[in-house]
Amino acid sequence: MKTFKLTKLKSLYAILFLVFNSAIVNAQDSSSTTTSTKSSSSVTTETTTVEPWVWIVGAAVLIIIIIALTRSSGSSKTTAGSTDRVTVTKKVEREQDV
Repeated sequence: MKTFKLTKLKSLYAILFLVFNSAIVNAQDSSSTTTSTKSSSSVTTETTTVEPWVWIVGAAVLIIIIIALTRSSGSSKTTAGSTDRVTVTKKVEREQDV
């Protein structure tokens, strides 16, 4: 069970590492963030921006995923409030005089 948790944790770290690396690489790529258009008289540069609601929705989805992962790993354990009732019945037989 302990190795299963470590495997999940390692895979989560790997996913986060890859996401951050792809974000850094895309941030450094100058062709994806700006476009240059040449006209006969001047050069204009347009910058693409992301709307703020996209960041909010992305953060909400990330939080929901993290909560779902942590809740699902805890649901396989037994709850602390559950108890088992065991009933033991003994039958004693004695020899009787004939």
